[in-house]
Amino acid sequence: MSRSETRIRVLVADDSELFREVLSRVIGADAGFEVVAVAADGNAAARLARELRPDVITMDLNMPDADGFSGIARIMAETPTPIMVLTGNKAEVVGFKALSLGALDILEKPEANADLEAYGAEIRSRLRLLSGVKVIRHLRGLRERKLPLPPTKGRRADVVVIGASLGGPRALATLLRGLPPTFPVGIAVVQHIADGFTEGLANWLTQECRLQVREAAHGDLLRPGHVLLAPSGHHLLVGEGRVRLFDGPALDTFKPSVTPLFLSTAQAYGPRACGVILTGMGHDGAAGLKVLHDAGGATLAQDEPSSAVFGMAKAAIDLGAVDRVLALEDIPRTLVALTE
Repeated sequence: MSRSETRIRVLVADDSELFREVLSRVIGADAGFEVVAVAADGNAAARLARELRPDVITMDLNMPDADGFSGIARIMAETPTPIMVLTGNKAEVVGFKALSLGALDILEKPEANADLEAYGAEIRSRLRLLSGVKVIRHLRGLRERKLPLPPTKGRRADVVVIGASLGGPRALATLLRGLPPTFPVGIAVVQHIADGFTEGLANWLTQECRLQVREAAHGDLLRPGHVLLAPSGHHLLVGEGRVRLFDGPALDTFKPSVTPLFLSTAQAYGPRACGVILTGMGHDGAAGLKVLHDAGGATLAQDEPSSAVFGMAKAAIDLGAVDRVLALEDIPRTLVALTE
């Protein structure tokens, strides 16, 4: 039987019996899903993940005895499985700590008066996507490499633009941690994430690195050492020294989409820009990065071994849009070299 003919097996972890019942009901409302077990804490979730091998896990963070963080850490060490974090407050930074431990997605819990039918459709859509991800362990220090930097195209980059999707928050944190506070150009980022989570992501990234990270507003200056994230529901465009928010239609089902960021950068900066495409499923950004590449901009892609999902980067590579394919830990020093 093919995977498309089998049900997606879900493990639900939450300390609230009522919420476990509600979530099990909305997930199981689609015959393509099966909730194989529920867990009341992180230890139970890790044990059930090891015994039952679910396709995907939903994980609460605030649980007694063993919280969601310890559960995620154990699962990713013992039985790597796609994990969606469910949080009661999308503005909180703590949810992104869970993504740094290996969880792939984050979604707000439904409010008491929420439309459970609509919420069920949303969470099932995201779980379906996650269930197709092959999660691997990335052990720090496994690859000790000091590779020479490939030659540049001979032009200093005056702006850096980055696109990411599944696994992106963790990759962004690693990349930005490797940049000095004196990084000489501004950075604009499109990260696919659930609506309303951009502010929390910006706050978490600011804690994780030495740059200033915040949600972009229309007309913001691109300043050295500052990172602007596309807000929910708006495409992020780059002009000469500023960003614009554009309320156009979704592209590749995404809004914000990576492609408009890369296209606008190619038009405004051409060879004075650097585009980076990181981990993510699908092909958003590939066509835009090709235009930036053809305009003379430097283009980088995260390699497969360091990616949570080698989809967007692979699509860009296959399109001939990428100058250099680099391990995540090699990208920061490359950016420093390109902006000197």
